[in-house]
Amino acid sequence: MAGPAFRKFPLLFDRVLVERSAAETVTKGGITLPEKSQGKVLQAKVAAVGSGSKGTCGEIQPVSVKVGDEVLLPEHGGTKAVLGDKDYFLFRDGDILGKYVD
Repeated sequence: MAGPAFRKFPLLFDRVLVERSAAETVTKGGITLPEKSQGKVLQAKVAAVGSGSKGTCGEIQPVSVKVGDEVLLPEHGGTKAVLGDKDYFLFRDGDILGKYVD
């Protein structure tokens, strides 16, 4: 299940394509942070998902997140993919640490 912008890039199996959230560049007190101090962004929005992976009996196990979900990513991992003029990252469904609930 992919969003309309990704029809030419269908994801396979249990892959999840995410767009990382922007890093905080200014503190709550108004201090501008240098790039080195910003840290790695671990939050992302799901842009597209694959159809799922095959279970032991051959049934398809759907991906646990859907397009538009806000998720928490591991600090390391993921494969960078440039689509259009934006940077995205590919993860396996099992690599995603959790999703934010409204």
